[in-house]
Amino acid sequence: MWCYRLIAPYTFERTELPDRQPVSLTTGQVLLKFLAAGICGSDLPGFRGTRGKLPGDTGTSAAGIDGFPIHEIVGEVIASRHTDHQPGDRVVGWASGFDGLMGLVAADGDGLVSYDPELTPRLAVALQALACVLYATEQLPDLAGRHVAVIGQGSIGLLFSYVAKALGASRVTGVDPVDRSSIGPAFGVDTVVRATSDRWVSHLLPAERPDVVIEAVGHQVATLNHALAAAAFGGTVFYFGVPDDDSYPISMRTMLRNNLTLKSGVTLDRRRVLRRADDFAAEHPDLLPAYVTHTFGVDDVQAAFELALRPEPGRVKIAIAR
Repeated sequence: MWCYRLIAPYTFERTELPDRQPVSLTTGQVLLKFLAAGICGSDLPGFRGTRGKLPGDTGTSAAGIDGFPIHEIVGEVIASRHTDHQPGDRVVGWASGFDGLMGLVAADGDGLVSYDPELTPRLAVALQALACVLYATEQLPDLAGRHVAVIGQGSIGLLFSYVAKALGASRVTGVDPVDRSSIGPAFGVDTVVRATSDRWVSHLLPAERPDVVIEAVGHQVATLNHALAAAAFGGTVFYFGVPDDDSYPISMRTMLRNNLTLKSGVTLDRRRVLRRADDFAAEHPDLLPAYVTHTFGVDDVQAAFELALRPEPGRVKIAIAR
């Protein structure tokens, strides 16, 4: 089977591996034939060569792990040791080993669900990211009638903007140094701010401070404090971005004086929220076609990741499809 592995920063190598066999599955796993994958912002540090936390990430120049770093996956079930998945099912969810860049993927069945058969795999893969956003918004106060700001208008940030508006936010502000003025409104953004978050915060008037701030950037420490500084008194900040550092310095004075709530967390109850994402997409049929802006074949993985690194105003979600 085909497989990709990172052999150096910014460099994939395509290799051939023996096919995975059904007998290799452990209880609860399924074997998937690759149909599509999505590139997540959390995949990009690995592409750059940054050493991560996976046990097998021990390469001298890059991770060197087969199939790494893809975790957003759509596949056809070839074999199953999970009671809810049968051969022939088409499913979406998590490649639980972060090894989705290969022809056959073994994954935890508890992170996969069947999806609307009307969706093509390239669109269906976006349900995984949507499920994460929906789960995060469940941890927030009711967004109806509130001003929500989203720092970072990449693929996850734009999903947060769309979902916040769909859940009744009265105003959505999107902050990003990339110009999203042409696409922000289609994702529910009322105020498109083209600026870094520190500049945006420094010019906020008291009446403009959002009730809820979502940090959807990650991978560095500064923007979390910008989110705290932006929030209105009694507001909530949700840190969604992936941390590359174990410890983040935050302003406890700001937290205390402004009675703020800071929340974060990974996506739990995955099968439920994947089903909710499938229902949400059916209720908002304009979302996924606008969201998946670029699709590459499995022969063009290198080009797909290179595009993901570039700050292109019209790029949102990149899919890789067989």
